[in-house]
Amino acid sequence: MEKYKVLIVEDDPMVSMINAQYVEKNRQFSVASSCRNGQEALEYLCENKVDLVVLDVFMPYLDGIDTLKKIRASGYQTEVIMVTAANDTSTLEQTMNLGVIDYLIKPFAMERLNVALEKFLSKVTALSGTSVLDQSKVDSIISGKAEVHKTSDVRAYPKGIQEVTLKTVREYFNQKSGWQTVDMVQEETGLSIVTVRHYLSYLVSSGELRESINYSTGGRPSMLYKKLNKD
Repeated sequence: MEKYKVLIVEDDPMVSMINAQYVEKNRQFSVASSCRNGQEALEYLCENKVDLVVLDVFMPYLDGIDTLKKIRASGYQTEVIMVTAANDTSTLEQTMNLGVIDYLIKPFAMERLNVALEKFLSKVTALSGTSVLDQSKVDSIISGKAEVHKTSDVRAYPKGIQEVTLKTVREYFNQKSGWQTVDMVQEETGLSIVTVRHYLSYLVSSGELRESINYSTGGRPSMLYKKLNKD
């Protein structure tokens, strides 16, 4: 599977490493490089194409706001997730006006970054394979949710269920015949434990998966999951 390339721009080496680890927990993304400031990032983008930039606001030499302005002025075809310790409305307004896909305030959990990554995936899904936009596609792009075609046999997903992530979990079970644990699903899909549990619960409630309890672990019982049409 081809992965989306991500550039981390963060002056704190420890935070940069953590952000990179968070990104790569999602198996649909890989970190192409890390830069310590906006100037390094622009030099990298001049020579390399990435799909997404995770960009800090407060950095030496060239801060995130000015870096974002230069990214847009240079015409680099990349989405941007803004990361900052600032929670003032002015900074938020500036970055939103410059077209960031999400805005994260430090410190944030891996699950919140994964929500931002899902917004990126939903936008890519909505824009792919078409040269003509109708209102439903425009709405899905702006909302950051994958488009759901409402037909007689397809219904809208409940709150918190993203089509792209749901597809990842379904594909995992399509390839498995035996019982699976939450940890097994998490390890192979790269999703967080919290996200995996949420989607497994949805698939059980929708009748796509069976669940059982394994009492033979020697410790705390664990939940097991299996696709209904598999032996």
